[in-house]
Amino acid sequence: MTTASIEVEVTSSFPAETVFKVFNNFHTIAPKVNPQVFKSIETIEGDGGVGTIRLFTFGDDVPFKSGKFKQDVIDADNFTYNYTFFEGDNLMGILDSINHYVKIVPSADGGCVFKQTVVYNCKGDEKPAAEVLNFEKELYEKTYKAIEAYAATHPESY
Repeated sequence: MTTASIEVEVTSSFPAETVFKVFNNFHTIAPKVNPQVFKSIETIEGDGGVGTIRLFTFGDDVPFKSGKFKQDVIDADNFTYNYTFFEGDNLMGILDSINHYVKIVPSADGGCVFKQTVVYNCKGDEKPAAEVLNFEKELYEKTYKAIEAYAATHPESY
């Protein structure tokens, strides 16, 4: 099996604990702050913990309609969470799955660094085009910044 991957890294002035809390609410915040990308995110199974399955319905700015993911890891002590897209047209007909590995690393200045590795697990030798990978990397960076801006204007929530 062939893989492709992207790395997203965004520095934040927010503490790691806050960023972790905010991103654990991605499913409710993302459609509010970036509806052209995330039309809706619906919980299909589970309570939000490990094993939860969610359905993403993508907006008009994305060339995909939907994707289902399963929450694989939530580790509040180490500020990590992982999830896997396993079904949907976001797999582009060439992927078995897409793994997302998120780690929020505390910084000495009280802020943190949001790190996300996305691994595209290909069915065969065909990989997503470089343009697709670049588009997705930019999309993740913009979404992070939009969610962080939302958290800044709603500090009572986090």
